[in-house]
Amino acid sequence: MYLRTTRRRNGDGTEVRYLSLAHNEWDQAAGRSKVRILFNFGREDELDPDAIRRLIGSLSRALPPGEALVAAVPAELRFLESRPFGGAWALDGLWRRLGLPEILARALRGRRLDPAAERALFAMVANRALEPLSKLSCAAWVSELAAIPGLDLLSDDQCYRAMDWLLEIEAEIAQQVYWATANLLNLEVDLLFFDTTSTYFETDEADPPSDGAPRGFRTFGHSKDHRPDLPQVVIGLAVTRTGIPIRVWTFPGNTADMALIRQVKDDLLAWKLGRVVWVTDRGFASAQNRRYLQRAGGHYISGEKLRSESAEAKAALARAGRYQVVAGNLEVKEIILDEGTMRDRFVVCRNPDEATRDAAIRERLVATLEAAIAGSDDLVPAAREQLTCDLRGTPTNRRFLRTTKAGLLRIDRAAVAADAKLDGKFLLRTSDPTLSAADVALGYKQLLEVERGWRDMKTTLDLRPVHHRKEQRIRAHVLLCWLSLLLIRLAEQATGETWRNLRFELEKCHLGRFDGPAGEVAQRTELTARQAAIFTALDVPKPPRYVRLSAPQVDAATAAG
Repeated sequence: MYLRTTRRRNGDGTEVRYLSLAHNEWDQAAGRSKVRILFNFGREDELDPDAIRRLIGSLSRALPPGEALVAAVPAELRFLESRPFGGAWALDGLWRRLGLPEILARALRGRRLDPAAERALFAMVANRALEPLSKLSCAAWVSELAAIPGLDLLSDDQCYRAMDWLLEIEAEIAQQVYWATANLLNLEVDLLFFDTTSTYFETDEADPPSDGAPRGFRTFGHSKDHRPDLPQVVIGLAVTRTGIPIRVWTFPGNTADMALIRQVKDDLLAWKLGRVVWVTDRGFASAQNRRYLQRAGGHYISGEKLRSESAEAKAALARAGRYQVVAGNLEVKEIILDEGTMRDRFVVCRNPDEATRDAAIRERLVATLEAAIAGSDDLVPAAREQLTCDLRGTPTNRRFLRTTKAGLLRIDRAAVAADAKLDGKFLLRTSDPTLSAADVALGYKQLLEVERGWRDMKTTLDLRPVHHRKEQRIRAHVLLCWLSLLLIRLAEQATGETWRNLRFELEKCHLGRFDGPAGEVAQRTELTARQAAIFTALDVPKPPRYVRLSAPQVDAATAAG
């Protein structure tokens, strides 16, 4: 299919050109191709240019972004490349709305560091959100595959120098970023959710002690990734009730909970946040941690183990009282066990749907256990003892199994009845005297925001594998993941969509680069209605149509002539 031109000469000698859309078809009978006219445009001098442009635009929508650009430009222009542009532009807009260029520029004063360090940091943050890669591959991604505003080239040395600098200003930038985010979103920090996770390294040996430290940074500890055979580090994250991550910490792999909570509490104390209630899971529910969180007027909400040996937990569960429905099918009742300035309040929560599920699971477990011990009375003592050991190897079996004085195996009906009283329940403890029982329960359920943060950091942002072995680089890598998580959370809250969907749509906006007699030009593809709506929701200016214009290069010999 092509544009066919025919000529007709008038009687006065002038020539008239006619345009038509033609297509060559093979004529089997004649043994040659024939021209088939699909559409006549009429005289060339009477064509409507706007109509032609609309036709070209309509046809271009059926092409990929890069090919559409080629089809829309004059033939003398050379199409050089096309790179994804929309995602990086949106993230850069959020980066600037937080004032990060100004924050980093202030931190750069007086330092012998490339002024482009701010752009290098943004490029690494954007890379985590758009296409997570190692720092070496990130440099190639920026230089060859992505369109990063204000940055054409990036080297791995620039990446590492910027990471080292980021670690030096960690405390300052964390505080400045928090207040910028608080002002941007009008955050009210009354509840802070804190939890930890671990990430492991594909190495068999832990780091040796250094600089007088009793242990290395990458070391063995309790693994939340179910890889106790590999050294790890522990990462802590604090988020607001709306899911905004305000700071991240990295600790050696076997750091105790007490050391974690003390450092986190002390670091945020300098921010003067005012009244803060810390929300933690059962792993931080020790008495020492709870009392430490109450220093300087702080309070806490923490989960309690239902089956623990705590006398307070047993007393709270045994106390009678009416449940109050607070949200959906969540029921709560409040219990106060002690008096005084350091008294604790307990909130017993129950979900009827979960209670039904727990009961069904227990019935299946007991039925399986009964089938396993059926006929065991007839076994010889040695075989019965082996069966007992095998069954007690499973915690649930151990909880419901008992041995008589004669060595016979029986179901512990008392334990089954006691376990039934805990169906669908979870127990919370708080020191705050002002929060209602409903606020305590709903506040604790929002701890899921931290879990969502971990899930996104480990999947969307690819927290691991961590391609670093030095402590300072590992810490800097985690900081970059935190900044990236902050940007995508801001995008999600502004648009009400997941980052996965936003990234898919924004990355369809490409930046095409062309070269011609007048110089080089970089032009973006036309924005779709959805892309324009996303930029509006983010309060980020739409990218300009022409991003870069440059005059043609003239060599010295030509200039001299």
